[in-house]
Amino acid sequence: MLKKAAALFLVCGSIAIWVGCSSTSNRYLYAAIPSSNEIVAYREDPNSGALIQLVGSPIVAGPGVQALAMHATGKYLYAANSGQNNVSLYTISSGALTEVTPRVNTGTSPTLLAIDSAGGFLYVGNSGSFDISVFSINASTGILTAVPQLSGATAPIGLTPINMALSPSGNVLYVTGQGTQGYIEAFPLNQGVLGTPIAGSPYTTGTNPYGLAIAPGGGFLYTANKLDNSISEFTIKSDGSLQPFATSPIGETYTSPVSLAIDKSGKYLYVANQGNGNLIGYSIGTDGSLALLSTSPFITGTEPSVIAGDPGGGYIFVGNGSSPPALQSFSLDGSTGTLTSVSTYSLSGSGAPTSMVLTP
Repeated sequence: MLKKAAALFLVCGSIAIWVGCSSTSNRYLYAAIPSSNEIVAYREDPNSGALIQLVGSPIVAGPGVQALAMHATGKYLYAANSGQNNVSLYTISSGALTEVTPRVNTGTSPTLLAIDSAGGFLYVGNSGSFDISVFSINASTGILTAVPQLSGATAPIGLTPINMALSPSGNVLYVTGQGTQGYIEAFPLNQGVLGTPIAGSPYTTGTNPYGLAIAPGGGFLYTANKLDNSISEFTIKSDGSLQPFATSPIGETYTSPVSLAIDKSGKYLYVANQGNGNLIGYSIGTDGSLALLSTSPFITGTEPSVIAGDPGGGYIFVGNGSSPPALQSFSLDGSTGTLTSVSTYSLSGSGAPTSMVLTP
C-alpha cells in the first residue's frame, strides 16, 4: 500500500531564479526531527551548498522518528520510529517522499540505522531491547524482509547501542555502547546474520562514545567520547578486530564531542562539540593519525549534534540543537580542510535534528 507522505516540489520565486533552478542536481537532504515527529526536506544547490526547503516540508513521520538511512541508489529512505518500534520505508522521486505501508516492526525503541554499501541489508539498533534487527532489502521495491539471527528474531548485544557503522566491505558491524565504560562491539556478518563477536570484542574506548566514523578505505575507526572530551583512534585489522593507537585517545580542548564525519576524500575528520557550539577538523595521515587543522574551530549554532558530508565532497552540513534549532551548511576547501559557513536554516517550528542523510 502506498501512502503519499508529502508532495515536495521545488518552487522558484522568479524567472531569474527559475533559470538557476533549471541547472540543479537531483540531490536532496533529509533530517529527522523526533520531538515533532517530522522529516524536513531540502534540495541542495550543487554550486553553493545552499539548502532550499521543499514545499510540503516538514512532512509528518512516525512517532519519535529518530534515525534515517539512505539507500545507495537514492531511491529509498528508511526512518526508525523510536516511539512506535518500527521502521518506515519512503520511495523518493524528485525529492518527494511517498511512504510504503505497512511499517515493519523492530525491537524496542529503534534509534540507529545502517545500510551496507551494496544496499542489500538494513541494520537497526534497538536501544530499549539491547539488540539489532536486520532486514534484507528488495532492490526493485525497497521492501524489507526480516532476517532471522542466530538466537532468534534479533541479535542481542548486551548493551544499549549508542552508535553503529558498517565496514566499507559490509562484512563487519561495529556498535558503540556504554556500560561501566565505553565499548565497541564488532560482529562479523554473513548475509545479514550477526556472528559471534570478533576476538577481543568488546574493545574499550572513551566514556559515552556517541560519535563513530570509519575511514573510507576501511583501515581506521574513530570514536568521539562525550564525557571524556576525547577522540579514540583504532586500526582495523584484516579480520575486523581493533587495535588502539599508542597515542589514543586524543584529548580535546573543547567539550562534549558527540558526532564525527569524514569527508569523501578521506583526508579530513570533523568533530561536533556540543558543549562549545563548534566543529573542529583534523587532517588524517596515511597511517590514520590525526593532526589538528590550524584553521579550527569552525563556529556553528548552539549544541551541534549531527554532521553529514555532501556525497560530492564539497560541503558539510550540521544539525544544531537549540536556540533555535537549525541546519547549517559549510563549504569545504579540499586542499586545506577549512570550512566556511554558507548559511543557516532555522528549524524553530520543528525541533532539534537527530539524523541527516543526503541522496547520492
